[in-house]
Amino acid sequence: MTNRDDWDAIVVGSGIGGLVCAAYLAVTGRRVLVLEQHDVAGGNSHVFRRRRAYEFDVGVHYLGDCGPGGVLPAILGGLGLDKRITYREMDQDGFDEIVLPSTSMFMPAGWDRYRRRLKETLPEDAAGLDTFLDICEALGTEMRSALLSGEELTVADLVARTPVTLKWGRHPLSGLFDHCGLSARARTVLAAQSPNYGMGPDQATVSMHATVTDHYVRGAYYPEGGGQMLAAGLVESLEAHGGALLTRAHVTRVLVDGGKVTGVGLADGRSFSAPLVVSNADYRRTVLDLVGAEHFPAKLVTKTREAAMGLPFATLYIALDRPLPERRNANLWWYADDDIGTYYRRLAEGDIDPVSFLFLSFASQKDPQGRAVCPPGHSNFQVMTLCPPEYDRWGVTTGPADGTRYRRLGAYRKSKEEFTEAMLTATERAIGPFRDHITHLEAATPLTHERYTLSTGGTPFGLADWGGVGVRPDTRTQVEGLHVVGANTRYGSGITGVAVGGIACASAIVGRRLMHEVHDGAVLGDADLLPERDERWDPLAVSRGTGRRHARGLAGIDR
Repeated sequence: MTNRDDWDAIVVGSGIGGLVCAAYLAVTGRRVLVLEQHDVAGGNSHVFRRRRAYEFDVGVHYLGDCGPGGVLPAILGGLGLDKRITYREMDQDGFDEIVLPSTSMFMPAGWDRYRRRLKETLPEDAAGLDTFLDICEALGTEMRSALLSGEELTVADLVARTPVTLKWGRHPLSGLFDHCGLSARARTVLAAQSPNYGMGPDQATVSMHATVTDHYVRGAYYPEGGGQMLAAGLVESLEAHGGALLTRAHVTRVLVDGGKVTGVGLADGRSFSAPLVVSNADYRRTVLDLVGAEHFPAKLVTKTREAAMGLPFATLYIALDRPLPERRNANLWWYADDDIGTYYRRLAEGDIDPVSFLFLSFASQKDPQGRAVCPPGHSNFQVMTLCPPEYDRWGVTTGPADGTRYRRLGAYRKSKEEFTEAMLTATERAIGPFRDHITHLEAATPLTHERYTLSTGGTPFGLADWGGVGVRPDTRTQVEGLHVVGANTRYGSGITGVAVGGIACASAIVGRRLMHEVHDGAVLGDADLLPERDERWDPLAVSRGTGRRHARGLAGIDR
């Protein structure tokens, strides 16, 4: 089927947003082709393997709201994947450990428990915390209710149903902190997980913070089998319903004629035609490179060129020949300073020496029965920290998406080695010594992330400022037949955010409120069409697409 060159819809990029949109278009009767420049589908959800012993998640460290009635399970369940993608609970009494020099706290599930825990930890801020949490809880509830509504809400309906969102949603988080009279320490505890959306309190909106917090307060989970299970299930649904995935298929142009899309052109000279193109590529690159600025209004082009992006990460992937010290099944958010405002100001100035923030995700603890995570008696964890967005920190002036070959440059290698050492030093401050037990250590910089995803500056969070605080594009564009999905849209970043954007895009195309339908229990995909999985089934192989499933070069795990 992939030999055909005409399709009902083409999706450029196979992140979770693109795959969700593609799968829903397929189960509602469209012939859909997904094109991915990388070797496997999944975007920030993909995994990689090393030494035939370890599997590392790139971007799936935990998921929120995956219990009964959860948004992500509803989206995947609507495709018939509810039994194929399952979730392990993290410690619901403390899934995130927040550690500051002066205090520490485990964040629990449930708004009431969260409120009590905060007031026990920060009694001097009790009154301000009540005001802050009242606003955030109400805003999160309003936004979720609007998302799941079965009605076509008018502006008047939204005004009536979302009063807290209208009053506070577009304000910067720091403005709400000021309104509540919170101390620097309280602000740091409340915003400790702000790297989940890649912006500090002066840049992030109350809406963004409240919806992300509400997402995790509804419970924290990890997908059984790791992040690649999400992409593999979506690929199975896509292919079972007549769609196709081509990997190593680099789209260089979205073709437009007379203001309408007509298809796409690839780097290898191939082209495919379709009256509908959904770009899961980086928004700036979609507008300025793939489609071309000449096809958009000048004002949109200007604010896209000038847009600020969310901050990128540097990551260490670490394996040890011993188990980790016994601890809760919780992530660790470690700060060397009690004032998160100072931390983000230092980042803005390019000052990241010494490393003063770390996020640690303990994969071997989250999925201890996972076949590929690590050998028995070993451990596997990731350490992440935010970085300034400028390329010059890494000894280059442009990134790999623009063709820069950086990996062998002396300046880059030196910067990477020095930063790896700084991150290791900070990590041992956070969890104690472990270097003598390292069996695998690998560092990824923002340039690494950009090389694999082609995102501007290597950020997984998309646009931070697109002509105004909290402003982001919708999935529909001014070019007829062109839609966008992914971390840059108004539905937000993270796995659930982009999945919601993907189903919202499909809804706009097919003219149905799909999110309401599937959350209400509808199953649009036919589970009987999905392929059998035997003991050799490999989510990484499935995520290459049928045509390359058995191609050479796929890393395995010896067990």
